[in-house]
Amino acid sequence: MSKGKKIWLFSILSVFFGMLFIGANNTEAKAGVNDYIISNKIQPATIQYREGTFNEWFGYENGVGKPEGVVVHETATPGVNAEQFVTSFNNNWKTQQTYVHAFTDDKETINIHSADYGVWGAGPTANNKYIQIELCRVNGYDAFAHSIANDAFYVASKLIQYGLPDIPGQTVLSHHQVSLMYHETTHVDPDTYFAAQGYSMDEMNAMISYYYNNLKSYGNVYGGNGNTGSNTNVLRVNNPNGDYVPIMALRSDGTFARVTNRALMNNTDWQTDKTTESNGVKYRRVATNEWVDTTYVI
Repeated sequence: MSKGKKIWLFSILSVFFGMLFIGANNTEAKAGVNDYIISNKIQPATIQYREGTFNEWFGYENGVGKPEGVVVHETATPGVNAEQFVTSFNNNWKTQQTYVHAFTDDKETINIHSADYGVWGAGPTANNKYIQIELCRVNGYDAFAHSIANDAFYVASKLIQYGLPDIPGQTVLSHHQVSLMYHETTHVDPDTYFAAQGYSMDEMNAMISYYYNNLKSYGNVYGGNGNTGSNTNVLRVNNPNGDYVPIMALRSDGTFARVTNRALMNNTDWQTDKTTESNGVKYRRVATNEWVDTTYVI
């Protein structure tokens, strides 16, 4: 073989093995999303409850307040966050004939329809069985990890809220699994999106199980005193005179004002780290500046 041919062959092999090395590194970088979440103790976003415009109030096949599990979706639309999807669904569900219980991205989780009732997101059979959440597409490894933490926390919280066991493929399903089970839709989400991130539904199930077990055992997502900050107490809220518990915001003058665009769902658990009093009323903090009147605390 001539010297020129040897150099050409060496160059081709160098490029080939270089591409393999880069591909291997990318796979390795994205294979540890759950470990990244846990090691950095990424704190899931507080679930916001905002009543949307969907007015088809139908119970599940086992009755109102009796879902059989949770379906994990993804939006398939890059660059559109949870807030934007909430607005779009509230404006267009009648023409698009679709609606889900919640949206989450890397920054927030917004529940827009009571999980006591069904929605239109995965075909007639699944709609009458499952709570449904859409995961928004985000950019970047850290943002993806935060969005997974938020999604897993929502699913685990709902399983606990409704007294359901954590059983992948039975009480926790992807839309793809629903399509294969009931043959009423052809969607394969979130598998394609997860694969592009070096992630999988099996890993999502593992993250859900991690949160589920810790929430049941310790009342927080990281077990024992593993939460960031001093947020280690958990309270349960309920409004006997309504469907939701009002949230208050603390103003600079020490008084409180009602938050009008969101609330907490009845019989849900919230982590709390501070207590304060105003005009003879005691409040517990459940988010950065979101407080609950302790008369609603069970």
